[in-house]
Amino acid sequence: MKQVSPITIANGRILTPSGIEDGALRLADGAIAAIGQDIAEEGDSIVDARGKLVAPGLVDLGVFAVDKPAFHFGGITRAALMPDQSPMLDLPSRVSYIAKSGKPDFWVHPLAAATRGLEGREIAEIALMREAGARGIATGRKWISDSGVMLRLLQYAAMLDMPVITHAEDAELVGEAVATAGEYATRRGLPSAPAEAEAIAIARDLALAEMAGARIHFRQVTTRAGLDLVRKAKAGGQRVTAGVTPAHFMLSDLATAEFRTFARLSPPLRSEADRGAVREAIADGTIDVVSSGHDPRGPEDKRLPFSDAEPGMAGAETLLAMVLSLVRDEIIDLPRAFDLVSRNPANLLGVDAGELKSGFEADIALVDPDKPWVIQSAKMAATAGNTPFDGQPTQGRVTALWKGGVAIDL
Repeated sequence: MKQVSPITIANGRILTPSGIEDGALRLADGAIAAIGQDIAEEGDSIVDARGKLVAPGLVDLGVFAVDKPAFHFGGITRAALMPDQSPMLDLPSRVSYIAKSGKPDFWVHPLAAATRGLEGREIAEIALMREAGARGIATGRKWISDSGVMLRLLQYAAMLDMPVITHAEDAELVGEAVATAGEYATRRGLPSAPAEAEAIAIARDLALAEMAGARIHFRQVTTRAGLDLVRKAKAGGQRVTAGVTPAHFMLSDLATAEFRTFARLSPPLRSEADRGAVREAIADGTIDVVSSGHDPRGPEDKRLPFSDAEPGMAGAETLLAMVLSLVRDEIIDLPRAFDLVSRNPANLLGVDAGELKSGFEADIALVDPDKPWVIQSAKMAATAGNTPFDGQPTQGRVTALWKGGVAIDL
């Protein structure tokens, strides 16, 4: 699927890293050819944006399933796939297969398993997996508890100049916990772990990453203590980035009332104070990436007692709307919103996308930031509708999408 003829998207509000400009965007040969006024050329197909926002397609960092209808609905044109697959992405052949799996209308960037079988013991064939298409290294849903293994992994990653994307919870403290220790977990009799398990994991991994000179990305940082550690490391010049999913800035452990398993997540929902800390960290730049954590789970995984249910949420379709809610709440502005969901994750993965820049891939979303809709789990495009936002009115929808200059049916 290749772009047949040039397209000019006219009369749009063009989102650039420096702000929003009224004008047009020209797409040719699958790339962004020009941005500005009166840039259409003879023979171009003209798309009238009618004043809508012209933005880069979203780049979703750290999903657990390739679910194209859901990604397209949410304006996501690329996703970095976590290695927790069946089979695991711990061999070059598997990485190569996944790297080709979504094309041509969606690009999947596989993340190489840090260790064989994600068991945290033996480092996987990372260099060969990089050659096969891996854009980063990930520990999956687990933390590597062996500090020696983690240090060797980070040293290897530094040699290859690949980011290590890690799960930040001390495994021995967390055990089989399904909730954050506190009043609500105690009242409901849920197995719980202290929120400090996150900060302990982050502190160790930051120290090891500094020793190795490696780039490290914490896929989800959800507590004030953890965020303070990342903030301090950044101020000290360390190469560290942090992410979060919308659940942890929209919801607290109050959402686990009545044992609603759509709110069974990993890491678990935190206190209201920690939720506020996440919003502060998004505002001040401590958090670099907001991703969907897309992990569709059917009734066989969710229609169970809370402690037995699998963690995860179907997040691709709601990602943009939840991030735009931060704009309406005046926590961030529009350019910063798309830095979080497009530009920064693309930079971390080292792909020429996520930004409206001449020569970059023509992955473009036409967005109506004010379009109202109601999130309904039963009507989601995802393979399963396990969203903790079921029934919530929201605003912001993608009305048109192009991948490499080719229109995608929504």
